[in-house]
Amino acid sequence: MSERGSRGADALVRTLARAGVKRLFTLSGNHIMPVFDAALDAGIELIHVRHEAAAVHMADAWARITGEPGIALVTGGPGHANAVSALYTAAMGESPVVLLSGHAPSGEQGLGSFQEMRQAAVAAPLTKASWVSTDAGVVAWDVSRALRLSLSGRPGPVHLSLPTDALEDHAPAEDDPPVEDADAEPIALAEARAESLLDRLGSALRPLILCGPALMDRDGRARMQALEAASGIPVVGMESPRGIADPSLGAFAEILPTADVVLLLAKKLDFTLKFGRAPAFSMVCQFLQVDPEAPERERARRAVGPRLALSMRADAASAIESLTRVALRRAPLASGWRDEVRSAIAYRPAQWDKAAASQPGRLHPVQACRPLQALLDANPDSVLVCDGGEFGQWAQACLTAPHRVINGMAGSIGAVLPFAVGARVAMPNAPVIAFLGDGTFGFHPAEIDTAVRYSLPYVAVVGNDARWNAEYQIQVRDYGRDRAVGCELLPTRYDEVAQAFGAYGERVTDPGELVPAARRALGARQVAVLNVMIEGLPAPNIRRF
Repeated sequence: MSERGSRGADALVRTLARAGVKRLFTLSGNHIMPVFDAALDAGIELIHVRHEAAAVHMADAWARITGEPGIALVTGGPGHANAVSALYTAAMGESPVVLLSGHAPSGEQGLGSFQEMRQAAVAAPLTKASWVSTDAGVVAWDVSRALRLSLSGRPGPVHLSLPTDALEDHAPAEDDPPVEDADAEPIALAEARAESLLDRLGSALRPLILCGPALMDRDGRARMQALEAASGIPVVGMESPRGIADPSLGAFAEILPTADVVLLLAKKLDFTLKFGRAPAFSMVCQFLQVDPEAPERERARRAVGPRLALSMRADAASAIESLTRVALRRAPLASGWRDEVRSAIAYRPAQWDKAAASQPGRLHPVQACRPLQALLDANPDSVLVCDGGEFGQWAQACLTAPHRVINGMAGSIGAVLPFAVGARVAMPNAPVIAFLGDGTFGFHPAEIDTAVRYSLPYVAVVGNDARWNAEYQIQVRDYGRDRAVGCELLPTRYDEVAQAFGAYGERVTDPGELVPAARRALGARQVAVLNVMIEGLPAPNIRRF
């Protein structure tokens, strides 16, 4: 074993520190103890979690809010396997996460080493790149490469496995990579090409620009607003698995079929857009595309054929900047179309203003969400975190915040409590309010302990309808209420569960109790769980006509 300070593990953490990484979301294990030791000397904080998947979810939330790579560090074998499931959510959210996994020693490969596994192959389908570092001399270079890859083109997760001998063996300091930004070289959109795209959009009667998840952080949304203001063309971001039926987009699905030219700006032409087919789109609608990935450009061509009029290679950030620069030199589109689109997106049914539960001791989901907008509005950096179930959809329909972290295109549930921790680390001085169903609470309740240990306060609003409501609603709709099975839960006192972990908890059964309880929760300055008893209703399907 090499001397402390010159190991592969030391080269690894020095590389992270030079890239600006200040913390790792991690769960300890045999293979990664050298990294824990090295992190002490590098001044890198370890947020020590209770489940490996939670470490990835926390890194994911951090990355989405900051735009910087979020780093998860887990042990090998089963620890790696636990973490891998969370990579899918990060991948579909286009989040620059780097998963560093301990690994059996290179010198024992194929001999049946402790917890030996084909880790790179396991992670490969869910990452932009996945490989095993070969020895201590290249660990630093591998980590630097992983950071760059996570940000390049379409952002996304990258996995690197770290054999224990590569961490423990000698790695001369001079072999460390030079200081460099983690940012990858952008794939630029030439202004001549931006001119061509805006010419096509400007000649349309009802043009739209649809943006993918990479532009759905606060900076990205500001860029979308700037492009819309400069061009006069509606620019709409999409990151929900509900796609065009995303409740945060109001009645957008009703107006989409009238669009005649649509620019897909790093937005995949996938299930969320009904593959470009009718009735979601007019069959004469023309598509334009800017995407960094050749497979996505080819997939769009297969989906809509000759209706894909232009397809270009560039990443989202550079493309939107180029388009905005060109648009500022032109007169914006002058029509009522932009106002028509914005009105549709802003629409919410008037009956929501009088929404009330039909059961005593329960709140309608609107009553459990909408009043808390005032708390999010009270801080310019507040964070809204949402689950993907039915209650999460109500929250997304009712609430907005400067920062928003949702389950994303993956359509998964279970990540919200870890998301809230990662969001709190990213935004230490702003309120973080998370909305989740009672089913989701069961995935990672022990991460309340993590938040308590590290003094990372947030407020979790649990919509408790005592069932897996999304699946229940499918069963009722497709098979009938008498054939609903396997979806019932207990009306558990999640507030008392939180208290047992050392957090603050309250149970809410009356609409008038919600805001006072939330203010007490924020005032407690610790992790807080509001167990809100709700009526289990289907997610909102917003229609004007």
